[in-house]
Amino acid sequence: MAVKILLNGAKGRMGQTITRVSPEFGAEVVAGVDIGDDPAPFVAQADVVVDFSFHTATLAIAELAAANGKALVVGTTGHTAEERAAILALAAKVPMIYTSNYSIGVNVLYHLVGKAAKILGPEFNPEVVEMHHNLKKDAPSGTAEEIVKIIRDSRAIPADHVKNGRSGMTGARPVDEIGVHALRGGDVVGDHTVIFAGPGERVELAHKAGDRAILARGAVRAAVWLAGKKPGQYGMKDVLGLAD
Repeated sequence: MAVKILLNGAKGRMGQTITRVSPEFGAEVVAGVDIGDDPAPFVAQADVVVDFSFHTATLAIAELAAANGKALVVGTTGHTAEERAAILALAAKVPMIYTSNYSIGVNVLYHLVGKAAKILGPEFNPEVVEMHHNLKKDAPSGTAEEIVKIIRDSRAIPADHVKNGRSGMTGARPVDEIGVHALRGGDVVGDHTVIFAGPGERVELAHKAGDRAILARGAVRAAVWLAGKKPGQYGMKDVLGLAD
């Protein structure tokens, strides 16, 4: 039987893509709502509520899901610290996945970067390079920032040892530095490369996105996995069987 989804943000680009790809994973969007719609009449039909809307709209749909015992997948970004805390608190009542990147490949990259950072050790200098289209407004990307966090956590590197770009007489590279470089141009969906450069060799891990539909597919896969789970906060590592 298909997993039934109540989709908040159904008219957006991601919402439309989720509706299109859901059958690939044995799921069905039984109701799609957006700005001005009331999701309450439809929540009983759903197994999972999926939210790809706007940061100010997430908490209301999350509270509706929690009140009705429905699993919740949140892909909306830009929440304030207060909004995020309020949303995550509801994981005490229902199973929830809250992440900014549902790409299967990116989440495998996260896992591999963490393993590599620990195995290779400090003599392998980490550098992160990301490239996106020429309309992207922020830098570095959220994915690059997550990669940096993973490396920092793996090696206990302080936040002020992250170097965003280099210019001028920078001096020798400190051992416990993480270099981050943002490239912009054309219509690149998103490329991320992590380089661990050591004495006489280097290891490179890379992910290249060619279609934004990868995020929708990952979110639907997460929704199908989450249906029927016990209350709690889960992650894509759980969905992909990568949890330590």
